[in-house]
Amino acid sequence: MRKLFIAAWTIALLAGPAVASDKTDVWTVVRQFADATNKNDAKVLAPRCTVLTSIIDDFPPHVWQGASACTDWQNAWDAFAKKNGITDDVVTLGRPLHVDVTGDRAYVVAEANFTYKQNGKRVTQRGSVWTFALQRAADGWRITGWAWADR
Repeated sequence: MRKLFIAAWTIALLAGPAVASDKTDVWTVVRQFADATNKNDAKVLAPRCTVLTSIIDDFPPHVWQGASACTDWQNAWDAFAKKNGITDDVVTLGRPLHVDVTGDRAYVVAEANFTYKQNGKRVTQRGSVWTFALQRAADGWRITGWAWADR
């Protein structure tokens, strides 16, 4: 029994840093995605998503799915922003509320603030929530879904 306990304890100690590293890697991907969104950088956005990505957001058509979901979402946002006089839009991630990693899957919930100008007037939305699901691929963590919720 003592040997079993020692073996289990050793495995737990060795696994701890791996889980911490995974959480850091997952949070890094989410931050990179937010940064790329702010820069309207499709070269960074699209590769962060999988072919099965699903997106839910608060502007029409509200849902995007599939291999081009991230690019389609960005294009829809650009059109929506232009139509509604929105410029200088920036999402600022707050602290992560959850960064859960189980095997090759991860779940992240983060506070977020959204600032922009609408027809020249500054607008700030505080306390929104940005939720992500990710999957580890051979080349790193990829987003399988995300949803935005205003508060």
